[in-house]
Amino acid sequence: MQTMSLRHNILSNYAGQIYVTVIGIVMVPMYVKYMGAEAYGLVGFFAMLQAWFQLLDVGLTPTMSRETSRYRGGATDALSLRRLLRALEGIFIAVALLGAAAIIAGADSITSQWLKVQQLPQDEVRHAIMLMAFIIALRWICSLYRGAINGFERLVWLNGFNSAIATARFVFVIPLFIFVGTGAIPFFTYQLVIAIVELVVLVAQTYHLFPKADAKERLPWQWQPLRGVLKFSLSVAFTGSVWVLVTQTDKLILSNLLLLSDYAYFTLAVLVSSGILVISTPISGALVPRMTRLNAEEDEPGLIRLYRNATQLVGIAAVPAALVLAFFPEQVLWAWTGDAVGASKAAPVLTLYAFGNGLLALAAFPYYLQFAKGDLRLHMIGNALFVVVFIPLLIWAVNAYGMVGAGYAWIAANLLPFFLWLPIVHRRFAKGLHARWLLVDVLPIALLPTAIAFGLQQLLEWPTSRVMVALGLVMIGLMLCIVSAAGSSWVREAIAGKWRTSP
Repeated sequence: MQTMSLRHNILSNYAGQIYVTVIGIVMVPMYVKYMGAEAYGLVGFFAMLQAWFQLLDVGLTPTMSRETSRYRGGATDALSLRRLLRALEGIFIAVALLGAAAIIAGADSITSQWLKVQQLPQDEVRHAIMLMAFIIALRWICSLYRGAINGFERLVWLNGFNSAIATARFVFVIPLFIFVGTGAIPFFTYQLVIAIVELVVLVAQTYHLFPKADAKERLPWQWQPLRGVLKFSLSVAFTGSVWVLVTQTDKLILSNLLLLSDYAYFTLAVLVSSGILVISTPISGALVPRMTRLNAEEDEPGLIRLYRNATQLVGIAAVPAALVLAFFPEQVLWAWTGDAVGASKAAPVLTLYAFGNGLLALAAFPYYLQFAKGDLRLHMIGNALFVVVFIPLLIWAVNAYGMVGAGYAWIAANLLPFFLWLPIVHRRFAKGLHARWLLVDVLPIALLPTAIAFGLQQLLEWPTSRVMVALGLVMIGLMLCIVSAAGSSWVREAIAGKWRTSP
């Protein structure tokens, strides 16, 4: 089986993730136009529920991806891998059914007691929540098969498929609004159909990639295949649970405190800021399986070299994006939506979440190192300490200051671990790495662009045309990318190498 190069995987991840994110973001003003702000608030609530559903994963999806990578690295055999998939399938189906049943059972209470609905009929909201339950369950099962495909590093195919599904999900729904209806029920019914198609295709591709079993070989469901990976799986589960708590507690609280229409504006700001993480996610999706293989092959120098180069690559892309969103939030939102009132409401939230997500894109790298090493003990300890401090702070800030309080808590959530915990992790897994990582791989890429963005914020006067504002933002982003790239030792060495080898 031919292995796709890491460069091709990263490029395909970028193309796929950027397309999926951009198409989702671009279509949001159309959703608000056709559905109304309150109905779009239901879409934001659905996204939040889907994230909380990940608590039920208990680390099994990353475990599937890691064990597939280990099989390709020769650390496990084909029969063990097939047995693990069968065991995980049984667990995913059972938990999906139980989770969907729980959401359906609570639909009445969510509609009448939790959400602040003003205009939408109660029956419509309740039926929409029931449809959400089935969609969430199906998409969650899809994550198991995506994990397996990711472990095989078939990321070009996976990103092509993800792009096709995103097009169906975000774009082809517009004809539905025009010819069928703009209510929540037609929207979520359509999303349910797409989720069924998505699952069928992913199952077929996974079994196509898996090592073929003997025709006479039967693989009944067994608990035994999970025993060998249970410790690692539970470590990842704890990490995933902390991630959901940290990133979704604010959204859960605000879904109860805010009117559903105001919750839609908060969702818009968080959605735009999440574009920063999209810049790092494609690299990590290709990076983690390759780092896991290098660790299995005991190639420590290659692993560290890949780790540092990937950090710089993410910084070159993520830092400029975070700075544009953080220093020019109202311009970004107005150019995107054309809604001056909504842009004014959401701008302070976007600034704070953009700074927090910029830190997160870089602070995630030590986790990738621990994941590849198969040892998440320090990550679990750090997250436990973090949750004890952060969740009470978040609850207080949201209740006291609403959306803006959530933003300040999000910055604190990412700033403190970056400076206090990352040095400990690096010292444990790669002694002497942290100073080089921070002083060579991170700060030169971030400091000068930050100073330039601050200066531009103070000096620029913006035109009244949305098109001209959008063009100005693009030019600022490109300039900051060039400055960040100039600060990267990896980019400078690559350019010097090309220069030396050119005739």
